[in-house]
Amino acid sequence: MDKTKKKIVIVGAGPGGLTAGLLLAAKGFDVEIFEKADRPGGRNSHIDLSGHKFDVGPTFLMMKYVLDEIFKLAGERTDDHLKLTRLSPMYRLFFEHDYIDVHEEKGKMMAELDRVFPGEGENLKKFQEREERRFKKLMPCLTKDYSSLSSFLTKRFIEAIPHFSLGKSLYGVLGDYFKTPETRICFTFQSKYIGMSPWRCSGAFGMIPYVEHVFGIYHVEGGLSRISEVMADLFIKKGGRINYDSPVKQLIFKGKKAVGLELSDGSKIEADKIIVNSDFAYSAVNLMPKGVLPKYSAKKLAKKDYSCSTIMFYWGIKGGYELPHHSVFFAKNYRKNVDDMFSGKLSGRDISFYVRNASFTDRTVSPEGKSQLYILVPCPNKKLGAKINWEKESRNIRQAVIERLKDRMDFDDIEERIETEKVITPDDWTNEYNVHYGATFNLSHRLLQMLWFRPRNRLEGVKNVYLVGGGTHPGSGLPTIYESGRISAELLEKDLLK
Repeated sequence: MDKTKKKIVIVGAGPGGLTAGLLLAAKGFDVEIFEKADRPGGRNSHIDLSGHKFDVGPTFLMMKYVLDEIFKLAGERTDDHLKLTRLSPMYRLFFEHDYIDVHEEKGKMMAELDRVFPGEGENLKKFQEREERRFKKLMPCLTKDYSSLSSFLTKRFIEAIPHFSLGKSLYGVLGDYFKTPETRICFTFQSKYIGMSPWRCSGAFGMIPYVEHVFGIYHVEGGLSRISEVMADLFIKKGGRINYDSPVKQLIFKGKKAVGLELSDGSKIEADKIIVNSDFAYSAVNLMPKGVLPKYSAKKLAKKDYSCSTIMFYWGIKGGYELPHHSVFFAKNYRKNVDDMFSGKLSGRDISFYVRNASFTDRTVSPEGKSQLYILVPCPNKKLGAKINWEKESRNIRQAVIERLKDRMDFDDIEERIETEKVITPDDWTNEYNVHYGATFNLSHRLLQMLWFRPRNRLEGVKNVYLVGGGTHPGSGLPTIYESGRISAELLEKDLLK
């Protein structure tokens, strides 16, 4: 087969599209990406703000080995292109009257647990031993495709079923290891990485805190958007082409067979295969001709469960603050705050939020004498919180964040030191980033929306369309999105070689 005669087009230059494009271009395929923004990355891109460079979305890298594997498959080495720092401590968690530094190194973490929650340190061993077994059983299920029923119901999957902790929540699973509610929160708040409640999230996701504590978390110099920028450069180096400021209007079909793209300017691009990297639910409703994908019609998608959304504050600060690279501030009544979120309600002033103080580690992201704070506040998505006025409520939430920072951190002058600011609300995620319902972590990861039950990498019901990104298998989060790009690239290559 002459690979140069088979045209592959990709909708969107997010991390999934870039991964698939890079791997296919490295193998000699003719690959072209169409991206609506003026830069690569999507939610893994960056915002320029008065000399500050802010990551739009992801702010730390887990499971670095997955990224290393992607670069290796493309004939490259991660460390030749990116400067990564393994963070220690990984982050600081603030409760009402105390905080805990979370370490990757087991001895330090045991000592810190005993300092804050006496008697809990020894329980870390049991947690890691049991979750290691879960990880070894479940991770192989997340790195293969489910393009057919036979690929789903394998011996490997059947053997993994007991490790899904069916009928048990993540919070419930952590109760098997730790006694105090606060300790369990230290190992379950990570459900927010996929936009879910620890009281509703499957116990299978005990893997998430496990991989943090075993593989660590990393900062990329210049911000995590550097990963997408480097991938885009390597993609072009290997013969790929990226068209920026080129939004796609719709996929072109002949019957159930996709044959190309129509761009917003009316131009048409023929293609043998199409990879869709834009938000899946948005794409199904807006980019697919009406009736071509009945399984994922707007009506049926409206019945599915979605992740929470987020309100983002990007603050350029005069001077700097002594605050760890990553911090999480929990609401006084954390359970109520989370339950409110997934009931479509706001919790007033008692909110939880995440702060990244990137300048603590990386001086390249802000001008000399200045720093930046990146604030993420989980909130209801627009399906659940349909009646919320986000322009008004974002101002109230901003004030609640400031009050908490003043009270907990003595940042009494913070309002005066914020020199520049950008805010992203669920409305902005929906309207500017094309995220369905503003659900920034895509379709939720309840068990009936995972694996075989999640939109598949080779999109079912049509021909020549492949999915990458958080809305398809394996799911949200940078490592799993990279895996989605690898899985789809391998499926597509296999189909072309038939």
